[in-house]
Amino acid sequence: MTDADPHARARKRLLAEVARDAAETEMWTGRHAFSEAVMQALATVPRHRFVRPDDEPAAYVNRPLPIGHGQTISQPYIVALMSDLLDLTPDARVLEIGTGCGYQTAVLAELAAEVYSLEVVEPLSRDAKARLAELGVDNAHLRHGDGFAGWPEAAPFDGIIVTAAPHHIPPRLEEQLAAPGRMAIPIGEPFGRQIMWVIAKDEGGRIERRQTLPVAFVPMVERG
Repeated sequence: MTDADPHARARKRLLAEVARDAAETEMWTGRHAFSEAVMQALATVPRHRFVRPDDEPAAYVNRPLPIGHGQTISQPYIVALMSDLLDLTPDARVLEIGTGCGYQTAVLAELAAEVYSLEVVEPLSRDAKARLAELGVDNAHLRHGDGFAGWPEAAPFDGIIVTAAPHHIPPRLEEQLAAPGRMAIPIGEPFGRQIMWVIAKDEGGRIERRQTLPVAFVPMVERG
């Protein structure tokens, strides 16, 4: 961030707000602060490049924004939280369900070696691929497809992020989680009560499922 960056002040303010939100939600998430790597990724990725032109003035406000096709770009705090819950290492391979505009994808690409991202809405997938290429993100692999099926030929994954809410944990996603590995996924009713879950698989393949905080995501759509 430099003085020449017109978004520098707003980005700095956003990072401070995300840090405060992390501390205030510790009782649900168990995380008093997000890792330095996650906060640096949030500072590095230009969120204003992922929103609609009319929404650019609000790009660094800590809230979701519409991106068309009934979808949203997630609140930055939620992007940071879900990224942090995975405990990624620089050599990790990550699966993202719900590319959307590609913002969460770009954050994950700062944290992991390889990101595989699926999007059920073809125009969003196409636009996100072009946008990430323009930004020089070369370790993200995008595909138009059904998130419930995952990406079996690229599995297993050290981390899985699901950015839309199904009614239940898709079994094929748990199967594609590495041992050890972690998944962050919102579960609940469309536009109703939803909870962020953390799914942890240990070295022996045993799975622990834990609830964290209430959230609000668009429904996860299964392609027929």
